[in-house]
Order: sequence, then structure tokens, then C-alpha cells
Amino acid sequence: MFASQLATHLNATGHVAVLVFVFPGEAALPFTGTIYNLNGNSSSRFTDKPAWKQLAAIIEREKPDVVQANAGDTLKYAVSSKLLFRWKQPIVFRNASTISLYIKSLASKLFNGFFFRHTSLVISVSKTSASDFKRVFPAFKPPVITIPIGIEEPVLTNTTGPIRDGSQPIRIIHVGGFSFEKNHRGLISILSKINALGHVATLELVGNGILKNEIAQLVEESGLQEKVIFHGFRSDAMQLIKDADVLVLPSIIEGLPGVILEAFYCRTPVVAYNVGGISEILSNGDTGSLITKGDEVGFARAVINTVVNPNPGMIANAFELVKKEYLNTAITARFIKAYQDLISTKIN
Repeated sequence: MFASQLATHLNATGHVAVLVFVFPGEAALPFTGTIYNLNGNSSSRFTDKPAWKQLAAIIEREKPDVVQANAGDTLKYAVSSKLLFRWKQPIVFRNASTISLYIKSLASKLFNGFFFRHTSLVISVSKTSASDFKRVFPAFKPPVITIPIGIEEPVLTNTTGPIRDGSQPIRIIHVGGFSFEKNHRGLISILSKINALGHVATLELVGNGILKNEIAQLVEESGLQEKVIFHGFRSDAMQLIKDADVLVLPSIIEGLPGVILEAFYCRTPVVAYNVGGISEILSNGDTGSLITKGDEVGFARAVINTVVNPNPGMIANAFELVKKEYLNTAITARFIKAYQDLISTKIN
């Protein structure tokens, strides 16, 4: 999603960006420019020569100055294509997570290090992600810089919820794919604890993913069918965030999640675990509630307190932060400078 938004803004500034998807997908993305799909085979991603060749043909046709890989698989495809078909453009890797939580063994470090050796620049989503990358790969010579994720300014409907007298259910929302990192199991446990503390709460889950059916079964086993709503993928996720009482993010692995910035913009308070780069934007008591990872009781109490005892100053601080530093127009300018600096270095 962010790659699509970034590409749109790059085109709007007079540059030319095209998107290349490695694997097939059905999501409708906010980009009207040129799109290619390699139709890669995820089961043979390390030997997918047809896709590597197709990528080389696209690069020959489009003649880009920079090739940006936005995740681990895209980097592997880009480097494999470059080595086999000998195109010359520099590769930029977008480091959007905490890689030490994925690259743990020596074999994994050596394997991934091979691909990073053919990368000319790493753009990390947070200072935490950048420091983590340097710690895992201390011999990496090219620059490792930080440019955070940004958000769009959508048109949202102003909604005014009922004045709280303690009788309305707390409306909780979570936006994210159903993956191990997002910790939906822990979230369902937190919901149970909120209800056990004497507060009725509903949970809205926005997103899809491989663990969705497993979580649906857990909800049924926990007797929470009437309190959990599965929205699936929604193009109006920010409107749902705006309409909720609180956004929660009990992830166990994160880089710098854009959904927190979206909640800031929507003036919806946030409760999240202190993982990855979250503490770089979520300051406890100043822009949200930051909870020690794994403290489900503390998380549940923070959700209740956030809604029962609202903090207008905290909401205002969060909104001003995202308006000042995290809109995609400003973030795009930082990417352009990074690309220009890289190209200048290669020429000189």
C-alpha cells in the first residue's frame, strides 16, 4: 500500500515510477500508473528464472535510475535478476521491520547477507530498524538511512458517538493482516480480559491473511462471536478507525506501523505494545499508551482507561505530530533526495 502511495506522489512531482509485483494478488491499490506483474512462483522463489528474466526485460524497457525492493522476496528477485541478466541499476532495499527477529541463525545471516551485498542503499522505516540492521550486518558498507512511513490525507466523515455513561460497549479496532507478527491470539485474550474487568467491549478486525480462519475458530471457542466483527479487507479502513473508540496494536514484531499514524490523523487514541519503532511515534501519556510486550492485563486496563478517561491533549499532540512530520507529501521529498544522492554517488 505504501509503495503504491509513494509511487503516486513520485509521479505527481514529475518523476516516473512504475510498480512491479512479484506474486499475483487481488487487492485494489491506489495507483493509476504503469503496473507489471512477474507472476512469480512462491514455491520456487529461489529458482524462478522466468520471473527474473521478465524483471530484466522490464528494466530494459523502462530504464529506471533506481530499483527499489520493498520486502525480502522482492530483494531476492531483484538481486537474482541483476546477477543473472547483468543490468546495472542500483538496488535500494526498504527495511520495514526488525530483521533480527527473522534472521537468527548463522546460515540465515550468510544467506541474506549475500543479497544485501548487492544492495546500494538501505532505507529503514525507523531508527530502531536501522540500528537493528547495522547490528545484524555490521560489515555492510553502503548507507543505512531512516525515512519513516507516511500516510495520505483522506476525506473522512465527521461522526459524533454517544456521550458515554458507562453503558455503551467500548468499540475497539485493529487493522492488520492475520499473521503471526500481529498477534491476533493475544488480542483475543486481551478482549476477554477487558470484559472480565467489567467492561463490555466489541472488537473489529480489518484485514485478511493466512491465520484468519484460525483466529475465527479461536473467537468461537472463546465464546466471543457476538463481540468480534471480521471486516476483511476494507478500502475505508481509516473511516472505521475514526469511528472507533480506540485502536489497538498488540504486535510482537513491528517496524513503524502506518496504522498508528492513521489513528493519530483520525484523532483516535492508540494502545500498543512497545516493539520495533513504535516508541519513536507513540510516547506514553503524550501521544498514546505504550505497554510492555506481553502484559495483557496492563494492555486491557490501558484500553479501558483510554476510553473511560479521555485525554484531549494527548489526541491533539498525536494529530499535530502526524500533520507536521508524517504526511506522504513530505515523506516523498525525502525519498527523492535519497534517490538523487545515490545516483550522484554512482555517477561520481
